[in-house]
Parts: sequence; C-alpha cells; structure tokens
Amino acid sequence: MTKAKKLRSAAALLWVASILILLGGAAPAAHAQDKIGGHIGFVIPWVTHSGGQTTSIADNFAIGFPIGITFKGKGRMNLDLEMVPSVSGHPREVTLTVDPGLVWSLDHGVGVGLRAAFDVNSSRFGFIPLVNKSWKFKNQDGFFKSYFVEADLPVKFNRPTGGPSTNSVTFATHFGLGF
Repeated sequence: MTKAKKLRSAAALLWVASILILLGGAAPAAHAQDKIGGHIGFVIPWVTHSGGQTTSIADNFAIGFPIGITFKGKGRMNLDLEMVPSVSGHPREVTLTVDPGLVWSLDHGVGVGLRAAFDVNSSRFGFIPLVNKSWKFKNQDGFFKSYFVEADLPVKFNRPTGGPSTNSVTFATHFGLGF
C-alpha cells in the first residue's frame, strides 16, 4: 500500500469517527425516572378453608415476609414480582411462594390486583386477588416512600401425585412499607 493510500484511509477513518462522535453527542440524555419501586412487609393468614375444614390463626399461627419489586408502566398498570417466605407452626415448616402479578393503581392510593401463586417444592398453585391502600410519608427524603395495608384472598389448588386433591381459600392481611 502506498503512502498516499494510507493517508486517504487514515483520513476516511478519522472522518467516520468524527461523524460517529457527533451523532453520539446528539443522542438525548438519559434521565433517571421513578419507574421501579418495591415493598417489604409481613402477611398474616387469618382464616383458611381447605378440604372441608376451616382453621384460623388460633389453630395454626403462620406469618409470611413478602418482598417485592414493582415495575411501573406509563398508565395505571404495574407489574409486581413478589416472593413470600413463610413460617407456620403445625407442622413447623418454612415455605416459599413466588407470586408475580399485575396491580392497577386507582385514585387516592388504592390499588387492585391479581397475582399468580406458585409454592416452591410443592404441588400447590393458584391465584391471589388483592386490594390495597397506601399512604405517602410526609417526608419523601427517606428510602421508604409509603406504608400500606392490603387484603389478600389466596385461592390455591393442591394436586399431589397419588394424593387427594384439595383446594384452599385464605383471608390474609399484608402490612408493609413501599420504596
């Protein structure tokens, strides 16, 4: 390659690099947006009807500790990915429920939603309709932005291999902090 061709190649490369740098500088700046949030809290199942029997928290104390990440859309719909480790008394066991869902924001801090529910290492699955009410903290400078209470109605289907199929319905309340 002659010296003139090398010079033209270098000039062309410099020209292309300059154009790419200018175009890159013309791209709109990225702005941080409050499109991801989440929550932590605890949930108490008060009453459960399963297999023809009704039990309450007095019969078997259980508590769960929901942790969730929320992806907020442009409208009122939000995708909420939640996991709930739970501890129960009889039999003493620790379980994990993965329950992704959609929550629609209504006016005055009210939301309604529907989650799918999958119990890990279990044959139980179902859905969870919910209604929640949140209140914003007056001081928005902290990590937590709101607190809330939620009414849940988990409906679960248990289909064990070789065992009897049962369905359960539970009334539970979820208390937590949103960020």
